[in-house]
Amino acid sequence: MNSPRIDLAEVLAKTALLSSLSQPELKTLASRTVRKLFSTGELLFSEGEPCSGLHIIARGKVRIFKTSVSGREQVLAVNVPGESVAEVPVFDGGPYPASAVAIDETEIAFISRRDFHAYCIEHPEVSLKVLTAVGARLRRLVSIIEELSFTTIRQRLISMLIKLAQSEGKKTERGIEFQLPATHQEVANQLGTVRELISRNLMRLQAEGLLDVDARQIVVKDLKGLSELLESAS
Repeated sequence: MNSPRIDLAEVLAKTALLSSLSQPELKTLASRTVRKLFSTGELLFSEGEPCSGLHIIARGKVRIFKTSVSGREQVLAVNVPGESVAEVPVFDGGPYPASAVAIDETEIAFISRRDFHAYCIEHPEVSLKVLTAVGARLRRLVSIIEELSFTTIRQRLISMLIKLAQSEGKKTERGIEFQLPATHQEVANQLGTVRELISRNLMRLQAEGLLDVDARQIVVKDLKGLSELLESAS
C-alpha cells in the first residue's frame, strides 16, 4: 500500500485528546510517534493481546468488535480519522478488551504505551481528555447493551434505516435512496444478530410497502410509516 507521507504533528493536532497542546508540544510528541499502515481487513490488534500503545487514526476506518465462542461478531464501534483507539488498556496495563480491524486502507499514528504514559504525566490535561473519551465510549457500550436487551432485531434494523435515510438519504421520485454502509453480514454484526435475519426483515419491510431493497441499495418509500412502525413497537 503506497501513500504520501503524513505530517504526524498535524494528525495529532486534529485528535480530540491532544487538541489543547501547543505546536512545540505536538512536535515533541510526534517525534515519539510511529506511522503504521494496514490493508483492508488487516487486524490492528486482537482481543486478549497485551496492549502495546495508543492508535490514532490518520486515514481510513477501524471497526472495534468482540467475538463470541461460536464465532459471532458484535461491533462495538466504527472509528474514523481523528479518533483514538484502545485508550483504557494504555493506562490500566491490561490486554486489549476487543479486536480492531481496518475497514479500508488505514494509516495509524502509533504512540507506545510507555511514551504516552510519560507524556500524560507531563501534560495532565491530556489525561482529562482521555477520561472524557473513555466516558463517551462507556455511554456507547451502555446504549448497545440497552438495544440488545430491550429491543427486537426488527426494531434495531428499522432504527438504523431511519437514521441512514435522514443522514445519508437522497430524495428521488421513488423515495429516499441510500446505500447500506456495509454488507448484510456486517449490518448483522452491528445489530447483534445473523445475516439471515437481516435479509428476512428487509424483505418483510419491502413486502409491507415501506422499502425497496436491491442488495445494499435501499429506497425508503414511506419514512413516516417506518417511523410510526418503530414508535408502535417501542
